[in-house]
Amino acid sequence: MTLGLVREARSRGLAVTVDQYAYTASSTSLDSRLPSWLLEGGREEGKKRLGDPATRERVRKEMRDSLKRSMQKDYSYAVVARYAPNPAFNGKSIAQITLEARKKKDADSQIEQMLEMYAAGGAGMIYHSMDERDVQAIMREPFTMIASDSGVHRLGDGVPHPRGYGNNARVLGRYVRELKIVTLEDAVRKMTSLPAQTFRLTDRGLLREGYAADVVVFDDALFADRATFEQPHQYPAGLSHVVVNGAEVFADSRMTEARPGAALRGAGAAPPSSAVASR
Repeated sequence: MTLGLVREARSRGLAVTVDQYAYTASSTSLDSRLPSWLLEGGREEGKKRLGDPATRERVRKEMRDSLKRSMQKDYSYAVVARYAPNPAFNGKSIAQITLEARKKKDADSQIEQMLEMYAAGGAGMIYHSMDERDVQAIMREPFTMIASDSGVHRLGDGVPHPRGYGNNARVLGRYVRELKIVTLEDAVRKMTSLPAQTFRLTDRGLLREGYAADVVVFDDALFADRATFEQPHQYPAGLSHVVVNGAEVFADSRMTEARPGAALRGAGAAPPSSAVASR
């Protein structure tokens, strides 16, 4: 359905694209599974609301209903990536944590465990709720850009989504070389020139005179992701050199001391000092 809407919009001349990472799990906060009205005003206000028994029961009911709509029986699909109050939770599902902490398996007990974690500051989560067939269908579309959608990780900290380490290597290894979902050339286009064109970065995305020298050198027969959901802090195989703005940051399979990167702003982005007009 979503792809159909995008195709229809493009047929009317709208420059609509999508971006994608090559996994069947998403990653965001624990808070995303709580009712939006509970979160209004910030965490402290949410904690006050949860102190009212009737409100707490309303939250449980809405979360149970949400589980049914998503066709999930419980929160086994929800895995903790990072939980500062108790790092022992990292890498475990809400169902596993609830069984260990509360000796219970039912969904209401899992919801109570989530509310306790929310009140303690929240958690980074991974949600295993996508379909591989959708991943492949979306990747085939010519308007799909490929990106990790990842923040910057500290090596060894937590059990984050592996996309931050392996997304592009996974596309080129699994979906290009093994499954042949897209060609090598088209996959590279989806990672480089298409995003640059979409965000109007006029000197990026192509190997062309006058453009910024951003180059990745890899062995297309060996390039592959090694990061997994269980062991995400692993760099890909088959990568030999990375050049950013003309300087090598990764050479002969080792990091250098060069730091030539810079934040990029598209043509439509406001400069940092600009005031935002009120409406």
